[in-house]
Amino acid sequence: MNALYIGVPAFFLVVSVIAFLMLKLVIEEEKLARRIGRAAGISALADDKSTLQPLHIRVVTGLGFAVARSGLLSTRTLAELHHTLRMAGIRDQGALGFFVGAKLLTLIVLPCVTLGFARLSGMVELPELVLACGGAVVGLLAPDMIIQRRRKRFIKRVEAGLADALDLMVICADAGLSLEAGLVRVAQEVRQSHDAVSQELTITANEMRIGTNIRDALTALGARTGLDSLKRLGSTLIQTIQYGTPLTQALRILSAELRQEQLTRFEERAARLPVLLTVPMIVFILPCVFLVVGGPAILKVMAVF
Repeated sequence: MNALYIGVPAFFLVVSVIAFLMLKLVIEEEKLARRIGRAAGISALADDKSTLQPLHIRVVTGLGFAVARSGLLSTRTLAELHHTLRMAGIRDQGALGFFVGAKLLTLIVLPCVTLGFARLSGMVELPELVLACGGAVVGLLAPDMIIQRRRKRFIKRVEAGLADALDLMVICADAGLSLEAGLVRVAQEVRQSHDAVSQELTITANEMRIGTNIRDALTALGARTGLDSLKRLGSTLIQTIQYGTPLTQALRILSAELRQEQLTRFEERAARLPVLLTVPMIVFILPCVFLVVGGPAILKVMAVF
């Protein structure tokens, strides 16, 4: 037990030193990037957004990048983490470092917090090793659960606004705009109402603009989120370009299909309401009905006896 009291502060000291060194390295890299930008004639307003982040976020990000660069995580693992963050709509440059750093800190801090809370509350029934392992498991899985919930919300936002975006793309195609110009215009129009759809369309338009193969850019449109509707949109646009079929007709059909799918999902939710209301009716309404119906009879029987 004495080794535990000595080892935990020592470990925190080592982690703090590493975080400080990585923060210093990140600051030096930012200074170098600003100097290169000034030398190239880039305005100071175009600096990276990470320079405006709070100090604790930059410390966690630096710690995560230190772990990523140390070789403890394989290239495949880092690529999977980066893809997971992109599927959740998180595309900042420091997102991977912040995620890895937050996961490492929760893995270290939660067992210590669990042990401290157990000692203060007098929970001595469970072994300290079990509490520490439980806190470590929660700290290891909590960031992944947060990312998964954010990914679900992001996908719902994309699904909610994709049909409206397709209707606007039909209008742009009827107006004579090209596919790239139509994507840019629709992304600008839906930015306020459907920001998630605007992000995906903007990324696709940028990939097409910088010289990427149109087929690859449209395929990546569905691969980034794994959403079936975006995959269908990408494949529809690819087939339209490949075979020369009318773009407006294909977009109209796809928009009608998406709206029909939304209506089907709403009908499924409405059909679940009677089942969901069964338990509240049994718990809250039926006792009141029995009380109103049988209450007078019970009172008369009690008066007789």
